[in-house]
Amino acid sequence: MDTTKRASGSVGKVLLQIFLIFVAVTQIYPLIWLVFFSLKDNSEIFSGNVAGLPSTFRWQNYAVALNQGNVIKFFLNSAFVTTVTIVLVLFLSSMAAYAITRMNWKLSKFTMTLILVGMMVPIHAALLPLFMVLKNLKLLNTYASLILPYSAFALPMAVFILGSFFKGIPLELEEAAVIDGCGIYRTYFYIIVPQIRSALATVAIFTYLSSWNELMFAVTFINNQSYQTLTVGMMSMVGTYITQWGVIGAGLMVATIPTIIIYLLCSSQVQESLIAGAVKG
Repeated sequence: MDTTKRASGSVGKVLLQIFLIFVAVTQIYPLIWLVFFSLKDNSEIFSGNVAGLPSTFRWQNYAVALNQGNVIKFFLNSAFVTTVTIVLVLFLSSMAAYAITRMNWKLSKFTMTLILVGMMVPIHAALLPLFMVLKNLKLLNTYASLILPYSAFALPMAVFILGSFFKGIPLELEEAAVIDGCGIYRTYFYIIVPQIRSALATVAIFTYLSSWNELMFAVTFINNQSYQTLTVGMMSMVGTYITQWGVIGAGLMVATIPTIIIYLLCSSQVQESLIAGAVKG
């Protein structure tokens, strides 16, 4: 009986491993396909070799995308907008969540509810009002026209995530810091913030994904090519390089690389935050 159970258990593990490998390949294959696609020309793509290895690795597609397609400029614009948005969201949401969950004042619960209502507002409903506001403030065709809306829409989720983590931090830590002579800001930056690094990494990744991949605001609020982000640049390349699909694939690959790097660097922190959130829940 023991031998039979061990054998069945081994078979079950092997089948599970095969299933997980299949799922992993299924998830990774679109990225591999994009790499192959970016190294082909139109003749090879339209001849039927869409998913296979390229017959000739055409690295010049990346040179064309970076130089003639202005991908470098679009990339730097996206990097600047996304970086400033992440910094603003982390700074404002962490302080707001700390004030709401760790300080005693009358309207703390109402304020949290009011902030979380923002999670229910779709960006489509705010598009026209935001356009009118930015136009009246003369902020159209500026970086601020993207940074401010991106930050505003990312704050509710960030406050929600960080607030749940702040509730799990023992009050004794702050009491000990106060006894040692720390003020509110030193307590916050030196005692509290190190306790929520994994949550901050999670918020940073969510904010990065929503800002880096956003298209609707970028198309509506930015007409000047000098301020356009990667998503708008890729869309314009479809018109400019309509017959050079390999060049478009190279531009898409350049836009994808930062997401892969950030995930590899922050995946462990995200896993820690998810596990901690599950335990607290």
